[in-house]
Amino acid sequence: MTMTKPMAQRFSGRLAVVTGASSGIGAAVCHRLTDEGARVLALDVNAPRPQLAATVEFVRTDVASTEAWQRVAAVAAERGGADILVSNAATVDVAAAHETDDVSWDRQLSVNLSAAFKGVRALLPQLRPRRGNVVIVSSVHAHMGLPGRPAYAAAKGGLCALGRQLAAEYGPDLRVNSVIPGPILTPAWDWVSEADRHRSAAQTTLDRMGTPEELAACVAFLASDEASYVTGSELVVDGGWSITKDST
Repeated sequence: MTMTKPMAQRFSGRLAVVTGASSGIGAAVCHRLTDEGARVLALDVNAPRPQLAATVEFVRTDVASTEAWQRVAAVAAERGGADILVSNAATVDVAAAHETDDVSWDRQLSVNLSAAFKGVRALLPQLRPRRGNVVIVSSVHAHMGLPGRPAYAAAKGGLCALGRQLAAEYGPDLRVNSVIPGPILTPAWDWVSEADRHRSAAQTTLDRMGTPEELAACVAFLASDEASYVTGSELVVDGGWSITKDST
């Protein structure tokens, strides 16, 4: 998508911290923010692709760790302080509730939910004085009950609640919003059959899956001054998937 010149530097001089940054949605968010002038600290347990590594400062770390966030906060402070936090780290095990053991449950809650809380907590001393903002990447699973993802759905629902709570608790010094992606064609879909991809696309009103770049554009909007009066909100980015579910 071709952007107008005024939009191209919306984040000039700002430092963004992005989790789950090595691929998919997180990588697209990093590219979008750097394209618009941001400096980006990109966090992930997996190494990024060379194209991304060339444009961001990458920190290989486990965002579920409190100690890791203390180190990230120190790095961000050395860079002048964080203005934006995009909490995107995620993991999922597909299994019914009775097949989900404690290890799987705890890991999914830790990466998907606790990491977001720990990141905000660690960066609050930087974000609040700068009137910064947080964008949380949740999921349609936060609101729709689908088989096989009890821990993931619980965590994503918790993220939405966390976003509202943080917005209420720390406004006007901090804006906090969530995006609710539907079927987005990321590397997580590589193991899914072509037939299942077509089925997911057909369940949207746009008859296709979304792209990480489309979601990144929505994240960038919420992180920008153009959304300066938006907080405590949830932006659904699912190609109409959830309204077709509501009607069945």
